[in-house]
Amino acid sequence: MNRNITAFTAFMLLFAAIVMNLFYMLPHSDITLAEADTHTMEKCVYLTFDDGPSDRVTPKILDTLKLNGIKATFFIVGNSAERRKNIIERMHQEGHTIGVHSYTHDYKEIYSDPHALIEDIEKCNDLIEEITGERSNIYRFPGGSYGLREELINTVTAAGYRYVDWNASVRDAELINPTPSQLLNAAKTSSSDHNNIVLLCHDSTTKITTATALEDIISYYRMNGYTFCCF
Repeated sequence: MNRNITAFTAFMLLFAAIVMNLFYMLPHSDITLAEADTHTMEKCVYLTFDDGPSDRVTPKILDTLKLNGIKATFFIVGNSAERRKNIIERMHQEGHTIGVHSYTHDYKEIYSDPHALIEDIEKCNDLIEEITGERSNIYRFPGGSYGLREELINTVTAAGYRYVDWNASVRDAELINPTPSQLLNAAKTSSSDHNNIVLLCHDSTTKITTATALEDIISYYRMNGYTFCCF
């Protein structure tokens, strides 16, 4: 009997360890997404775009969003925005949320230490303020927060930023020369289990297919009862 109890206890401890390991293997869940899950049961999708702005892709995305009456969140790269301030102005004027992604997007440089990371963030945010008159309080780590040193994450939150990860993706940074249907399918499959979706997309200059696929992506979520939100 004692052996049975001991075996059962050992099994439960092993099971708990496996569950905890699986938990920590998941990407970090941003606090903003947690708040959305807490405050509403409605189906909501956040369209987010990284690595822009670009002359070739971002205006097409803005056109589609305007046509559909949707606000999105753009996590911008400062050294690209320096040359395209008019696009950032348009984002702001049309009511989109502008977040900090990076100034340089140089992983080796910005993740070298907490000081370098904050310096990069603030340089990008200074540019946002110069163009729009407002500072941003949201941030997306290049590559996402998963796997980063805790000191880097803690430095960002201590500086007053909320960081935003994602729980679905069109996979436009992974697939080679994707078709619009492939991007749409990736959006469908990666978000199928979520009521509150933060969808990762990109608007850098090589992501023209993302702009092409956006109309169908919007139609898919609308047909499935989602509303569109921004941070």
